[in-house]
Amino acid sequence: MVRAIREGRSTAFFDRGIVAQFDIIIIGAGIVGLATAWRLRHERPALRIAVIEKEAEPGLHQTGHNSGVIHAGIYYAPGSLKARLCKAGAEQTKRFCEEHSIPFDTCGKLIVATDQAELPALDNLRKRSEQNGLDIRMIEAAELRELEPNVSGLRAILSPASGIVSYGQICRKLRDLLAAEGVVFYFNASVTGLKEAAEQVTVETSQGSHSARLTVACAGLQADRIAAMSGLADDFRIIPFRGEYFRLADRAGNLVRHLIYPVPDPSLPFLGVHLTKMIGGYTTVGPNAVFSFGRETYRGNGIVLSDTARSFSFPGFWKLMARSIRPGIHELRGTLSRKVYLERCRRYCPELRLDDLQPYAPGVRAQAVGRNGRMIDDFLIRQTARTVHICNAPSPAATSAFPIGAEIAGRVLEKMA
Repeated sequence: MVRAIREGRSTAFFDRGIVAQFDIIIIGAGIVGLATAWRLRHERPALRIAVIEKEAEPGLHQTGHNSGVIHAGIYYAPGSLKARLCKAGAEQTKRFCEEHSIPFDTCGKLIVATDQAELPALDNLRKRSEQNGLDIRMIEAAELRELEPNVSGLRAILSPASGIVSYGQICRKLRDLLAAEGVVFYFNASVTGLKEAAEQVTVETSQGSHSARLTVACAGLQADRIAAMSGLADDFRIIPFRGEYFRLADRAGNLVRHLIYPVPDPSLPFLGVHLTKMIGGYTTVGPNAVFSFGRETYRGNGIVLSDTARSFSFPGFWKLMARSIRPGIHELRGTLSRKVYLERCRRYCPELRLDDLQPYAPGVRAQAVGRNGRMIDDFLIRQTARTVHICNAPSPAATSAFPIGAEIAGRVLEKMA
């Protein structure tokens, strides 16, 4: 039994004579880490929780560089963690925003087929959506023109529940709420080591060491490095993919009312270039997906030797590259030529012009890849006796953050029982 002594400002925890500064330490203040802290705080208010983050603010990496979409769950295999958590996550994200006055817009999404060859894949998405219990419907070209006069297509799936939000703003609100409830934050603290003993884990950081009964790692782009500290990363590696966006010029900022997505090409690993309304009142187009020579290179794609070496030294990277020559060339052409990028958008939005594509900050996606060279598609969670590591949290992790946090919290509390 853990006994808490709170006298004035001092708090100590004792467990069989072992002193630990915290009950739980969470590594990473992205949206998944903060959602985990949120769930733990409300499940067990007496727990002493700390969040360690290497940046000065929360949500500065994948959380703050994504497209801000609240996904409905259309793309994900029935029965997968992605499918189960995405639908619940969309509902919980909207509820959190309503409760805390965070702006969001349930603007809806259209997945548009622009030629006959895409219709079978669009119908497969319809069937998958229905299996996942989603409120979607197929619309024909005439209705598509009514809904989106500037969008061209033969048929589309309409997902009314899809929306947009600033996940960075959600993170900042979670930080403020958690801090007010006693969660301790250590910013500017890079994790340099984990030492797991029988009764506790010591988390070594650039700002000193902290100990806890249990540690949760939600490290995103650095997930494999942190998992390796617990001996859990021998068979996978985070391979970073750079997603490049453009912001549409003001002239084109209101061309669309919904999120506009292409039908995904099954030979390509990601969803394709799409038009996304943003909470700030503008529209972005993107992202593509090209290998990134650095995990956190948001200005240019310069080589970070430690990141590049970590990718190149993993056998799965070369197997992935070997089977991805065609998709890789496809994505690289979009990187090298704005005209190519534009033509991919003009397939479904022919009103766009080259000068509509204005510079916008890119993102970097943390994609776990196995030794066989296959991308790990679903969420991947691994654990030791006193640690839980979220090793792969691809899209729709931001949408699904609250139920992912609940899933992680459940595992943590089982260990504390």
